[in-house]
Amino acid sequence: MELIIRSNPVQIIRHQICSDSCENKGKKEESRQNIPKMFSEIQKVTDKAMVFLQKKALSALYIPKQKLHMAMNNTTAPKVQLLYDLCKTTFTPSGLSSSPSPQPIHKLCSLLDTFGPADVGLKEESPDDDRGHGFFGLNRVTRWAQPITYLDIHECDNFTMCIFCFPTSSVIPLHDHPGMTVFSKVLYGSMHVKAYDWVEPSCIKESQEPGCPQVRLARLAADKVLTAPCGTSILYPKTGGNLHCFTAVTPCAVLDVLAPPYREDLGRKCTYYVDYPYSAFGNGAQISNGKEEEYAWLAEIETPDDLYMRSGVYVGPSIRV
Repeated sequence: MELIIRSNPVQIIRHQICSDSCENKGKKEESRQNIPKMFSEIQKVTDKAMVFLQKKALSALYIPKQKLHMAMNNTTAPKVQLLYDLCKTTFTPSGLSSSPSPQPIHKLCSLLDTFGPADVGLKEESPDDDRGHGFFGLNRVTRWAQPITYLDIHECDNFTMCIFCFPTSSVIPLHDHPGMTVFSKVLYGSMHVKAYDWVEPSCIKESQEPGCPQVRLARLAADKVLTAPCGTSILYPKTGGNLHCFTAVTPCAVLDVLAPPYREDLGRKCTYYVDYPYSAFGNGAQISNGKEEEYAWLAEIETPDDLYMRSGVYVGPSIRV
């Protein structure tokens, strides 16, 4: 006889729920045990990702030595460094070549034209702070009472780079530049320039009066006021106003490039002069070109005792020689 036991539906449901609950409980327990392992795997993946990203970032920032050197060379150098580099390639121990190309001269002038006081470490002086006595000062001694400051930037056998800082009314008397080419750039302020060139062939007169010096005829090349900003002035060994005189109308500064520099043992001595009107010694001298007002007689003098000049310290950008 077959025995069939029929369970109550409620019991069947309860049994199923219990079975499911036990099974789910087991799965939850298993999942709970696997959580640390999962976190460990995630941490490993994260660490690998971080290492990869760090290497990627560092490789993007890394600059090889060769590229770094090129980048440093391409950095814009100070103007004074550019000027030095250009002078170094332009001038020889005898200055410009006998038949210089206009290209290097044009390059030098173009570069100098861009210079301002800040490019050489200067600050423009205010006329209100200056204690000069004006362009038409009381007398020569009073006008020269304030010192002119000389700043040496660089000097070598081929050229000199320097700055003259003038208080109002200070004067550098008429002087020459034998065998030299000079570039002058007014950095700030106003300056009166009077310049001559020797008349060729030379015309020399011996005075019959005792105490009167020998004089030589020269022609006026410039008689004007230069006010910054203005173009660069150039004088050559025989033209352009090789003999000149500077008088400060206001506080001013001039950047000079002289090539080659003064050197007495090689015949490049700075000689000072005083000028006389043509009419003072003009009888018998022939003027082939221009008017009498354009000529003067120049007499050599000793270095003026009242030329008041002092050395200063250049504080502009340094030069890599």
